[in-house]
Amino acid sequence: MTADTILLVGHGSREKSGNDEIEAFAEQWRARQPGWRIEICFIEFSEITMSEGLRRAASGSQRVMVVPLILNAAGHVKMDIPQAIDGARLKFPGVQFLYAPHLTACDHILSIVKRRLKGAMKALDMPDPTTTGVVMLGRGSSDRQANGEMAKMARWLMEETDHPLIDLAFTGITWPRLEKAVQRQSLLGMTQVVVLPYYLFNGTLVERITRQVDNLKAQYPTIRFTSTDYFGFEREIFELLEERVNDLKSGVTASRMPCDGCKYREFGVANGMGGHHHDDAIAHNHDHDHAHDHAHPPVQATIQIHAHPHPHPHPHPHAHAHDHAHPHEVAHP
Repeated sequence: MTADTILLVGHGSREKSGNDEIEAFAEQWRARQPGWRIEICFIEFSEITMSEGLRRAASGSQRVMVVPLILNAAGHVKMDIPQAIDGARLKFPGVQFLYAPHLTACDHILSIVKRRLKGAMKALDMPDPTTTGVVMLGRGSSDRQANGEMAKMARWLMEETDHPLIDLAFTGITWPRLEKAVQRQSLLGMTQVVVLPYYLFNGTLVERITRQVDNLKAQYPTIRFTSTDYFGFEREIFELLEERVNDLKSGVTASRMPCDGCKYREFGVANGMGGHHHDDAIAHNHDHDHAHDHAHPPVQATIQIHAHPHPHPHPHPHAHAHDHAHPHEVAHP
């Protein structure tokens, strides 16, 4: 029997190349850590669902460490993955399940963003940061905390570069959109614009960004545009995940999952506010970029305050008020 199994959880994409990249990422991670047993699964758009991934990981293992390969914490991190782990604990009572924090806004990710921006500046004819606007472009979520993590990263980037104008934009769900951010930068006199996609792997939204930038080039012929690649296989991603795993092994992160036993999550589950169902062969087969306009019942303000009366230690990498009001991470790749 294997003592530990790591379950790497990817988002999943309708674009097959995106899922293929995550599988390739797992292969590279296994090569970096040949002594680790690493399994993968996807939240949606794959036959390897959360339920199936947890089953595979629990088979012949004493402890499963669930590691989300997700940048920002919204519905998937706060609701979908914890619910799937709850189900696995019932099915495999002899297996211990640990849940690592998501990747989040941190110095590892900042290093990648800075390197991407530096490379983009070298590709421009006039690499002058004072006349080059930057747009950090993310997926977008109905969860304000997830959007706030990106805002924090944009601010960090401004602190450590000479760019006076770094804007935040989103491909869906929330605002502003890329076109509006570029319009603002044009009005402020920027002659060059760098678009920084805040994505891990390829997908339909990443491909859409390429088309959007092409359209902006035609719309603003006097502005020079360049767009960087998604993060993918950068060493910092591997290093960050390895830190997550080592923290779990050493007990630095509490053995309970993030928000495990949280009153807010228990209220959501009890009132039908849970996320995706993972017991089907394919978790999701909806082929649309939607806002998940599910008519969830309103949540009382007293619950939104979420003062955490329960005693468990939180393994969250940052202090937050658990803004769980929107249980879906909604702009699918």
